[in-house]
Amino acid sequence: MGFLGDAIGGAFGVAGTIFGGISASKAMKKVRNSLKGQKGANQDWFDRRYNEDATQRADAQAILTKTEEAIRNRNREASGTAAVMGGTGESVAAAKEANAKAMADASTEIAVNADRRKDAIEAQYQQRDAQLEDALNNMEANRAHAISQAVQGVASAAGNIAGEF
Repeated sequence: MGFLGDAIGGAFGVAGTIFGGISASKAMKKVRNSLKGQKGANQDWFDRRYNEDATQRADAQAILTKTEEAIRNRNREASGTAAVMGGTGESVAAAKEANAKAMADASTEIAVNADRRKDAIEAQYQQRDAQLEDALNNMEANRAHAISQAVQGVASAAGNIAGEF
């Protein structure tokens, strides 16, 4: 019974090694698919955030609205002052020109902030993408090691069975 028991035990060892390798391979495939899904989600996030119109963001709209309101108020004051004090059209025009410059400055500031924001988004995207790539590379290295270990286990178990015959 010793010889038969050893042969059966060796066969179970081979089967266990193969089953373990298959299970590990399935688990690694799930991890790989999950990481690839995360890479896709990261790309979608980047595309959406990087390409959004900075002037349509709530903070930019608030700046533009406040600037426009301040300009309207100053234009009304300049027109009122000119009417009451007998000012010239030149003073009203100068006030309107200064207000137009204020609006241009606000727009420029929004554009500068948008560029900074895009740079930050790109840096965050690249960092996350590199992390996911590293995880995929490490998983592939672990997969190769696991396959090597499984092959060695099968060879060892097969050698034990062959030695029994």
